[in-house]
Amino acid sequence: MRSQPNRGSARLTLGERACDHVAYPTLSDLVLAVRARDGDRLALETLVERHSPSVRRLAGYLLSDPQDAEDAAQEALAKLCTRIGQFRGESQFATWLYSLVANTCRDLGERQRRRRHQSLEGVAEPAGRDEPADLAFQREQRRELTRRLAELSNEQRHVMVMKDVLSLSYEEIAGVLRMPVGTVKCHAHRGRLRMRKAFDGLRQAAGA
Repeated sequence: MRSQPNRGSARLTLGERACDHVAYPTLSDLVLAVRARDGDRLALETLVERHSPSVRRLAGYLLSDPQDAEDAAQEALAKLCTRIGQFRGESQFATWLYSLVANTCRDLGERQRRRRHQSLEGVAEPAGRDEPADLAFQREQRRELTRRLAELSNEQRHVMVMKDVLSLSYEEIAGVLRMPVGTVKCHAHRGRLRMRKAFDGLRQAAGA
């Protein structure tokens, strides 16, 4: 098994980089980040391409409004390009990137809250006469859960997404959101309690 390059070996000459450019997609985030910090444009492009889907997915969870989420994702990717020099390797690259995304989404959160009472999914299409009842109910479930997620505080929503969707530890979340671990756990507990009540209400409605 090929050993993982360390930070020192990640710094290659321009000639060496030209020789191994085809292998960039196989390099670790750490190696790519070190090269990008040293001015390797291809390494930076590889990082952006690799993490663009997860950045958009995270923004979509944190900001229910699709346009806000796309704006936040684009801004976070731009910050990745301009702030790569700030990455020191003290945490996983993904955790550092999630911090950029989370902070960007928090900056846009006020605009999202002002539009909270507008439709978060656009105008819902009414169920057609021939549409199965269970399909219509599933759509209503998704709309209701989206509404309930939007009703959480920004802190609860951020913590729940990072913990339950991204599987970050409480310690990692505390570092990203810059809050005590105990506060993170409190937000997770309260957010899960509210979402559990929403799920219970949907199940009761399904059995009615």
